[in-house]
Parts: sequence; structure tokens; C-alpha cells
Amino acid sequence: MSRVPRPPLDGLIDDLYYLEGAPPYARLSLPPPSALLIVNLGAPFRIRAGTDIEMADFADGCVVTMPTRAWEFGYPLRTRSVGVHFKPWGLAPFLPMPAAELCDRPVTVEQVWGRSAIAELRDRLATAAGPYEMLTLLEEELMRRLSETAGLGLVRRASSVIVATSGAVAIGDLRVSAGVSSTHLAQRFKELIGVTPKRLARTYRFAATVFSIDPAGPIDWGDLAGGAGYFDQAHFAHEFRAFTGLTPTRYVEARRRFLREHPGHVLDSWPLPAD
Repeated sequence: MSRVPRPPLDGLIDDLYYLEGAPPYARLSLPPPSALLIVNLGAPFRIRAGTDIEMADFADGCVVTMPTRAWEFGYPLRTRSVGVHFKPWGLAPFLPMPAAELCDRPVTVEQVWGRSAIAELRDRLATAAGPYEMLTLLEEELMRRLSETAGLGLVRRASSVIVATSGAVAIGDLRVSAGVSSTHLAQRFKELIGVTPKRLARTYRFAATVFSIDPAGPIDWGDLAGGAGYFDQAHFAHEFRAFTGLTPTRYVEARRRFLREHPGHVLDSWPLPAD
């Protein structure tokens, strides 16, 4: 289950969610875009941030800034957690360090909020009456930790345009509209989001393109690539590998397998079986 938090958190967070049960596959690939905070209440899960990285265990949970490539999650036989899907700029007010330090480098919640604080929060969540109360407790914790963040207004306004246009915006126009230099805008983005405006736009353009794919029907990859503004089909295929670790054909095969083996599953649109 999930829900949007109350103001002012709704300006930073897409949703708070509760997840419990047996995952459809032991390993799922989670392409971008979304910054995440997960408080784990079950057995440890494993994360690999890219094919060149070893899997690592996370017991208390994890914090993930805006990723630039596919992440692989390895779930236990049964999983239980609460989490937060942040807007691109939304994680910064809850971090004690620049987001750039965590780019493609997942850390535990303990490393961000401290051992005693996360241990207490996990205890309270584990003894809550049910999912609704758990999400309320998480929301209260986020409200308590919400802090003033220099430059957040600038980054929020600029990245909101990127999100609204699915990345189809000239970064120079954002700079002019904001009245700052390209260097200043890029520095603020890296501090608060972890990536530059150009990289964020690239991520959202790819995500919008992939979400437009109907795996149940025929796909004209050339038309899809051209309509999304890619130079050619080879450029699109390169982006596919960078963001998902798969070729477009293998991606659709994985989507179709997911739909075939788990019709109507709550995760049937984005997380995929690790190929």
C-alpha cells in the first residue's frame, strides 16, 4: 500500500509505501529514476549498483540517491519494509552530506541517521498496529528530520521543469530562467540531487520512453527512438544498456515473462526479473 504524505512533505515526496510478501523473483532489476529510502523490517536484502559492483547486504535498510544506472535488488523469501519514493530534489533535506557523495553508492539508513535513531524507529515500526500506522510513524519521523536546505528552491524549480517535460527541455533555457550560470546550476544539482541537470533530463527522457512501451504489442524501435529524440536506434540501444543493463529486445522479453508469469502483479510495470 502507498499514500502521499501531508504538506510540506508532499512537495518533496511522491509517496510513502509499505511492502510485504514474497517477491515474484529472487532478484529484481530496478531502473531509475527515483531516490529511495527504505527501512527494512525483515531479513536482509541485497543490492548491486551496476553489473561491475558486488552485491552487498542491507539489514536496517538503505538510502539511494537518484541513480544513473540499473540497480539489482536481491530479496529474501519474504520481505517486509516501509519506504519513501522521493522527488528528484526531495531527499536533500534529510541528508547530512551532499547527495553527490552517494551517487550510485547505496548506504544504510544507519550511516545517514545514526545507529540508535534507526534502531528505535525500526522497533516502533515493527510493533505498530498495521501498515497505516507504520506509514504515519514514518511520516512523523520525516517531519521531525525535515531541515532547511540552501538552494533547494532553485533546484526544485529547475528540476520540476525537467520532470514535467520528461527531460525534453534545453538546459540552457533552465539556466536563463533561473538567472544563474551553468556552473552554479550544475553544482547545486549535484549537491542536492547527486547529478547534473543534463544527467537528470537524460534519465527522465529514458524513463518516459520505456514507460511508453507496450510489451504486449509489436514495437517499432526506430520510431520509438526517433520520437523520443534519440540520434538513432544505436544511440537508443546504448542508453538502454546504460540504464537497464539489457538490450531493448532482452528488456521486452523480461517484461513479457514478468506479465506471463505474474499477471496483474503490483510490480508488473517497472521492476524486472534480473536477466
